[in-house]
Amino acid sequence: MLTPVTAGVDGSAESLAAAAWAAREAERRDRSLRLVHVRNWSPRSAEGESADAVQRYLARRVLRQAEEHVREACPGVRVLDEHSEGPATQALLRAADRADVLVLGSRGLSGLTGFLVGSVALGVVARATRPVVLVRADEEAADEHLPAEGGSASTRTGYRDVVLGIDVDEACDEVIEFAFEAARLRRARLRVVHAWQAPLPLGLGPGEIGLMNDPQRAEEWQGFLSAVLQVWRDKYPEIEVVETVAEGRAQSVLVRAATGASLLVVGHRIAEGALSPRTGPVTHAAIHHVGCPVAVISHQ
Repeated sequence: MLTPVTAGVDGSAESLAAAAWAAREAERRDRSLRLVHVRNWSPRSAEGESADAVQRYLARRVLRQAEEHVREACPGVRVLDEHSEGPATQALLRAADRADVLVLGSRGLSGLTGFLVGSVALGVVARATRPVVLVRADEEAADEHLPAEGGSASTRTGYRDVVLGIDVDEACDEVIEFAFEAARLRRARLRVVHAWQAPLPLGLGPGEIGLMNDPQRAEEWQGFLSAVLQVWRDKYPEIEVVETVAEGRAQSVLVRAATGASLLVVGHRIAEGALSPRTGPVTHAAIHHVGCPVAVISHQ
């Protein structure tokens, strides 16, 4: 049985936006949609049957509200629901292990581009071994598509670009494949972005790329990027791929590149033996400052 696309729901506007995005993704992937609500259990909550009954009722109401919202947006999607007990981060990590993709909501910053990402979502992103997508509260179906003639919002136009942030020194097949698949499912253009910075003179060895001038460095990085992507171009010949190398901090380059995209894909290396897993600086910047949905793909 194919694993579902899963969305965590808690009744908030951001979780409903995540559920709707997950429903559209389930349709694109021809998968079912699982809605998961986590009751954040604690010893104090086990005070009697009446309190437990209230909690079960509230959980059913949250799931029913999310299912109604999803069916209004995507009436053809097959919906499953699940009530789980927390702590929330651990419960969502278990759900992620059984999902093709886990989708969570994040509140958009009023008047600014970016996310307010709660501790639960950050904990899941830092520890999940499956892809996690963060969706802002005001995300709508039309936001994934190019504007119609005249500039009005539409869901009948083609998809906006999928953007992949990549470090050619540590290119990861799982991350690249997710981005190419996302572009294929959307019939969208894929923009692949690599950021580079000129090394400090004290850190250079004989013959290193840092001895070149800036145009030569950019050309060299472009060659590395093209070499990494060639096997994927051959595997996905139908996808238009635009390669970009830009000088600057990776965080800043990626935030700029994702402007107007339908999806940003970034990798997250899981450090073995880390006592307190956390996101790296590039992933952290992406999930806090990029306006479009962000897919975080973990890898070793």
